[in-house]
Amino acid sequence: MSLVKKNSERLPAFKSLLSDFFESENLSMRDLFQKEWIPAVNVSETEKEYEIEMAVPGMTKNDFKVKVEDGVLSISSEKKEEKEDKKKNYTRREFSYRSFDRSFTLPENATSDDVKAKYEDGILKLSIGKKKNAVSNAKQISVK
Repeated sequence: MSLVKKNSERLPAFKSLLSDFFESENLSMRDLFQKEWIPAVNVSETEKEYEIEMAVPGMTKNDFKVKVEDGVLSISSEKKEEKEDKKKNYTRREFSYRSFDRSFTLPENATSDDVKAKYEDGILKLSIGKKKNAVSNAKQISVK
């Protein structure tokens, strides 16, 4: 009888471990199969322009939509793929879909007329020019 009691004590602990793993809010089947894809972005600034680099491997330049409207730079992409392999005894079809949409509010000294985009080696590179008259109006004040 004590053997049954020991087993019944172990079973709830094991069940609890599985429940914690599979019923966790941090892990669900949706997370495993439909994880939202947001590409990594680096933003930098030089004296003449702002630069954005976005890691988007496996795309082509035609997969992107880049626009500037009301001081907001929007970058989006949607890629659908379908593969079908037909053999004598079977047909295998694979579908994939991924998309993203990122927006950046441009600083006041950025010019929306001077935006360039280039896709190379899995990296989308954008440059946004700065207004030429955006030179700092700082002046030295002498203390008397």
